[in-house]
Amino acid sequence: MARISPAYLLLFICFFFFFPSSSYAYFNVSSSDKDLLEFPLNLEYLEAEFFLWGSFGYGLDRIAPYLTNGGPPPIGVTKANLDPFVKDIMVQFAFQEIGHLRAIKEAVPGFPRPLLDLSKGSFAKVMDEAVGHTLTPPFDPYANGLNFLLASYVIPYVGLTGYVGASPKLTHSQSRRLVAGLLSVEAAQDAIIRALLYERANVKVQPYGITVAEFTNRISELRNRLGHSGIKDEGIIVPPLSGAEGKTGGNIVVGNDKSIAYERTPKEILRIVYGNGDEHKPGGFYPKGGDGRIAKSYLQESGSST
Repeated sequence: MARISPAYLLLFICFFFFFPSSSYAYFNVSSSDKDLLEFPLNLEYLEAEFFLWGSFGYGLDRIAPYLTNGGPPPIGVTKANLDPFVKDIMVQFAFQEIGHLRAIKEAVPGFPRPLLDLSKGSFAKVMDEAVGHTLTPPFDPYANGLNFLLASYVIPYVGLTGYVGASPKLTHSQSRRLVAGLLSVEAAQDAIIRALLYERANVKVQPYGITVAEFTNRISELRNRLGHSGIKDEGIIVPPLSGAEGKTGGNIVVGNDKSIAYERTPKEILRIVYGNGDEHKPGGFYPKGGDGRIAKSYLQESGSST
């Protein structure tokens, strides 16, 4: 029997323990699992670019170009005027999103980065829709740390509700394991954003005279309207009877009446991120729509194309 060299054995052990993501690599899953694992790439690309550009003034094309698969660069995104504390947090988020992209793409083939509109105008439109009138001057997510946090409030929560919705539909244990891991970090990001905003809940966002808490309430209400599936979103302060166990108005971590996370379907998510309540009509952050079989199937139903 051939003898295995101790050096080769040590190398194998190190590889096994220090590169666990390789266990995800193109595992054999059903087509439905593949679709559900690929769909979140739409949101992960958006988060990665927003956090990277806001922190550094450049994105995936410079830091991890291999992850874009030749997809077009985002529109209008720029470096934000962040204080050191907020920047430090956003840098951490940015690199976490790169990890998420790698994890998904090691599990399924994925698709190139879709065209993303992360311009000031795109966020200004969301905020105008949320508050019910045109803000003057237009909301600028890159103007300061507070604005960037409010813009960040718009993003990770939508993705995490998608992971909650996808989890029970997955058939493969490795698929569920991957989604559970992604969900945990996305939920933590959302809780951190909400906690930072909660600390400033009564601060008025200048020059609009609208409090931080009211902004979050209005954004959550907008997402509920666009999703067309009832209440699955709440701001950082709610009436006490709507808080955890009907005992508190503080709402740093959002959940239903049993404090269980809300879930959304891909259809609901597309309605929200397209900004028009219609999964068949590209728009909002995705001028040409999302990618992957699920998103494309809705575009094809309406005759649109990516």
